[in-house]
Amino acid sequence: MNLDEILLKAEREHALTRGEIVKLLKTRGEDLKKLYKAADRVRSKYMGDTVYLRGIIEFSNYCKQNCKYCGLRRDNHRLERYRLQPEEIVSMAEKATKLGYKTVVLQSGEDDYYDTDMVEWIIREIKNRMDTAITLCIGEREYEEYKVWREAGADRYLIRHETADPGLYHRLHPGMSLEQRIERLRWLKELGYQVGSGNLIGLPDQDEESISRDILLFKELDLHMVGLGPLVVNPDTPLKDYHNGSVEMALKTIAITRLLLPLAHIPGTTALGSLDPEGRQKALKAGANVVMPNVTRGKYRPLYELYPAKICVDEEPENCRQCIGSIITSLGRVVGTDYGHSPRIEKGEV
Repeated sequence: MNLDEILLKAEREHALTRGEIVKLLKTRGEDLKKLYKAADRVRSKYMGDTVYLRGIIEFSNYCKQNCKYCGLRRDNHRLERYRLQPEEIVSMAEKATKLGYKTVVLQSGEDDYYDTDMVEWIIREIKNRMDTAITLCIGEREYEEYKVWREAGADRYLIRHETADPGLYHRLHPGMSLEQRIERLRWLKELGYQVGSGNLIGLPDQDEESISRDILLFKELDLHMVGLGPLVVNPDTPLKDYHNGSVEMALKTIAITRLLLPLAHIPGTTALGSLDPEGRQKALKAGANVVMPNVTRGKYRPLYELYPAKICVDEEPENCRQCIGSIITSLGRVVGTDYGHSPRIEKGEV
């Protein structure tokens, strides 16, 4: 098949072979514009012109894991660590809802200080005090913990797999298992969460074949959310001498993911905006329909340093909200005013 035939198939069937995905990942020039336009048509058809905002509260930068690309890794002793107390987290969520956010994302490193009961209390307090959806992004836990938090009112869970290549996963995640991570994604779906995963673009030894495996895994898992972005190298990690990931390759991956998962929520990530001033705008024009501003307050904002030079760390949440709203309206899109649940959930589907 030529490129036009592949794009037509993707738009109509939302399915491609690995070889067809690889061909799209290798597109350049005018063909690349065709890919982005096809993804944007699918986004418009299935998700409309609404862009949903998810307010991220980064409540702890402690992490028990030692992922080689991440600034929060356990062995990064140069990072000043912090933890918010449960009431502080709830208070930040309340302030976020007053700014109009209908989803708060509770995100941290994998920090066992926040045990089952503490996380349950936070979820119940937020649900009792305010009208908002809750996404958890706190890593690998046990099935019963996920069950308790779902019953307490958590709506969504985001746990990125970063790469579907088992060998690469093993090299970058000491002591961790790709199979175990995928098992947890399946647990979360079974428990009724809206489930998100995603990958990093630009990892060492990653190529188009590797990225195609990620996209096919998104499709196999039938994810409600897919978050992906380019690697941004942190000098306090073992990848300090490596190079940043490609914004263009990240945008291609977003576009192909939109073609294959027309009902998924896909963000224009902070990493894209950190490497390219127009990165989030480009993502929104290539199939994305979500932006996730940081609503963490005060001195903690710069300390959640997954990577350096992260955008907006010097701004307070009020300013971020106004800025991102202006970006969305400048593209002819509108800011969502509802929870932004998965369309499949709204229709009563899994």
